[in-house]
Amino acid sequence: MLGKIKNIDWTLVIILLIFMGICIPVLNSAITNSTNTNISASVKNMVAYYILGFVGFFAVAAIPYQLLIKYAVYIYVFGLGVLLLVWTPLRMTLNNADGWVSIAGISLQPAEVFKLVLIVSLSAYLARKQNDKLLFWKDVVPTASIVLIPFGLVMLQNDLGNALCYLVIVAGLLWIGNIKYTHALIFFVLATAMLIGGIHTYKTYHAPISEFVEKAGRAHWLERIDAWLLPEEASDKAMYQIEKAQLAIGNGGMLGTGYMKGELSSRVPYTYADSVVTVVAEEFGFVGMAVLLLMYFILIHRMILIALECRERAGPYIIVGIVAMLMYQIFENIGMFMGLMPLTGITLPFISYGGTSLLINMACMGVVMSIHLSNKARQKTDNILRTDHLEEEDKKQKRKLKIPYLKF
Repeated sequence: MLGKIKNIDWTLVIILLIFMGICIPVLNSAITNSTNTNISASVKNMVAYYILGFVGFFAVAAIPYQLLIKYAVYIYVFGLGVLLLVWTPLRMTLNNADGWVSIAGISLQPAEVFKLVLIVSLSAYLARKQNDKLLFWKDVVPTASIVLIPFGLVMLQNDLGNALCYLVIVAGLLWIGNIKYTHALIFFVLATAMLIGGIHTYKTYHAPISEFVEKAGRAHWLERIDAWLLPEEASDKAMYQIEKAQLAIGNGGMLGTGYMKGELSSRVPYTYADSVVTVVAEEFGFVGMAVLLLMYFILIHRMILIALECRERAGPYIIVGIVAMLMYQIFENIGMFMGLMPLTGITLPFISYGGTSLLINMACMGVVMSIHLSNKARQKTDNILRTDHLEEEDKKQKRKLKIPYLKF
């Protein structure tokens, strides 16, 4: 136990503490200044989530990550069971999304939980390949099929943001899993063609597509896509959040308006959750956003260094999956308020209000710490073996140089 404490990567711990130090004051400003009087979120709840998150972080770090790989199949089945809870009496709807359940008065978002489940499951499956190239039918297709079921379930829950996150995770793991360049190029060309073709088709046949989507009960998808692709034709309701968010971000300038002085961000819906970046940008300006992005960069950089130190295949897979997940969420959350990405219900990692999101992110960091501790333990063992080898060689050299005792 003392050895594990000594080998803890304190850089990760300090960064997480810094995120907590950013999150709590920002949420306090967002909740206090919000014009919405029906907010159920509170700073006390977020402090409690962070305390529970750190407990979970150290608890997961103490568990050898190899156990997760060993029981990955059972973890995957358990994760699918959690996703299916939204079609039970525990189901609840929040912000037009059906992907929530209420257990003993505590709300839980299964799609967030499944992110870590998916990363572990895919890592366990790909780790068996060692350094071999991934074959299309034998490896790539089965890997994609692992994500197909949860992707469909989450799409049925009206949670487009998390469903796309699953695709980013599998793409990142296939790349690090040594996929053939020809297969990667084919997927890239197909994805690009589908994106460009989909955008062109949506703009050309907007009316019939809108009618079909509305009949399917996905009218809010239209509002978000229109605000992204057809802002000049989008309704005032569809453009309200993005326009207010962009005004707030621009009002921050270089140094911001000051803490608790964000007048424009207070008019943006969900500033304590998905739109929390507008509070940071307005009150702390470009400098504040740069510091926040720098913290994310340091966190991801440190995780990559831990992956490079790992001598087992599964460890780097898990870390790459977590890095892909975090990078997608960061880019999507910030980009959607700048017109770069469509508006989705994706939280800003470690900053947005949300117990499930925070706890899963902290658990992911706990797995990364477990990989780091495993690396340190293995390095210590290797050093001992190398030292024993050197000592044995040294003894042999001394025996060769020993001068026999001669009697005269």
